[in-house]
Amino acid sequence: MLSELHIENLGVIEELDLVLGAGLTALTGETGAGKTMLVEAIELLVGGRADSTIVRHGATEARVEGRFVDADGAERILARVVPASGRSRAYVDGRLATVSSLADIAGDMVDLHGQHAHQSLLSVATQRDALDRFGQVDLGPLRQARARLTEIDAALAALGGDERLRAREIDLLRFQVDELDAAGIDDPTEDHALDAEESVLADAAAHREAGGTAHEALAGEDGAREAVGAALAAIDGRRPFDEVAGRLHEVLAELDDLVAAARDLTDGIDESPTRLDEVRERRQLLADMRRKYGDDLTAVMAYHAETEDRLRELESHDQRAGELDAARTAALDDERVAAVEVGRARRVAADPLAQAVQQRLQSLAMANAAIAVEVGEHADDHPGDRVQFLLAANPGAPLLPLNRVASGGELARSMLALRLVLSNAGGADAAVETLVFDEVDAGIGGDAAHAVGEALAGLARHHQVLVVTHLAQVAAAADAQISVSKTVRDGATYAAARPLDGPERVDELARMLSGSTSKSARSHAKELLT
Repeated sequence: MLSELHIENLGVIEELDLVLGAGLTALTGETGAGKTMLVEAIELLVGGRADSTIVRHGATEARVEGRFVDADGAERILARVVPASGRSRAYVDGRLATVSSLADIAGDMVDLHGQHAHQSLLSVATQRDALDRFGQVDLGPLRQARARLTEIDAALAALGGDERLRAREIDLLRFQVDELDAAGIDDPTEDHALDAEESVLADAAAHREAGGTAHEALAGEDGAREAVGAALAAIDGRRPFDEVAGRLHEVLAELDDLVAAARDLTDGIDESPTRLDEVRERRQLLADMRRKYGDDLTAVMAYHAETEDRLRELESHDQRAGELDAARTAALDDERVAAVEVGRARRVAADPLAQAVQQRLQSLAMANAAIAVEVGEHADDHPGDRVQFLLAANPGAPLLPLNRVASGGELARSMLALRLVLSNAGGADAAVETLVFDEVDAGIGGDAAHAVGEALAGLARHHQVLVVTHLAQVAAAADAQISVSKTVRDGATYAAARPLDGPERVDELARMLSGSTSKSARSHAKELLT
């Protein structure tokens, strides 16, 4: 719902702030007072075309801001700035945005009806959706069949349909698989183990010399073991030194273990240039594999498995292609059956929808209007995705698409009738919370004006509705009324808008009825309100 509207330097409006509520709000005032500029401001918010000529004379830019609040209380702030020269700018929640993104966001919140290009119900997609909702057309099987076709086509494209390209890819994959098979990588930690082995082999002589020195220091004639043994012999069996003697026994046992370990490790060091060359060659091979196929050996092994799978798939291309072709044929059959059923359901619903809208129009001062709903370009067009609403506003006039109807008032009433039918059919377009009607009452009066007012009030039970009107009967049906007026000061025109209530609203309705606030006009205005 549009809860607040702020306008600066737009046409005759220097600055204006409106707080709007739910239900039906009527915008009234003298011709030329600026009512249409309010609609223009809302159209700018929903991504409508910006023209620099709408900028107020003497101002550098026009600005429109709107606060929208959904049913859960969440807010969106949309803004549009139109400079006197240059391109317009759009903002969403205070951040710069493209006009198209602004239109996408606002499209689900606001819909305009009247002499405006930004009307969602004029699009084929929206008209098709309206027919589907009215006729409760089940699109599930058709969507599933089309999704399955898309999936199969993607698989066929990935399989490769060009024989030469496939042959080249097979050659490349076979080379890679052979190279990876030859490398025989099956341990992701192999390079770490080889690095440690290379470190030992590269300095084997020095390692053996160091081991021999350590062994001599531990077990030699004047080594550590000899000294510990002499100390133990001196105190062993003497009670005061029992504890020390016990610890020396432990040290001596540990020294024996260390001597054996140093000897074994030293003897195990192999001074093998041949093995060193083998290790270095293997490590270079692993580095080459990482450079070609992955950041580490785990990635290389994964690439190996993927490449083998892809090679098997390509080598069995004919079989796989045959399976996919058969699946595609079945999916096409499913799609065709589902399309026929959707087309049938749409054609069944088309006439009842047209009749329902036509009946609504007859109560809106379009007694001679004819409505038709065209499904597909011909009778065998399934599922009939091209849906068009056609209107003949006058006797003898041809049925034409809604976007070719010349009269803004007739178009707005047609939209109003369609909205009412869809709403009664189960809340279609309920996501669009705010509806704006301009010139919906053009060329009507009397009972037709009452009918339009009642229709708008009925629509306002499910939507926020704003209507620009010159008819007291329509304004009286509103939950709220806003008067738009203009004044001239120092040679400049200024527009203002304010909500009316009580006696002020009675006076405005009286003026709309007779151009005066006479006693009889006020009495009639009060009667309309009650």
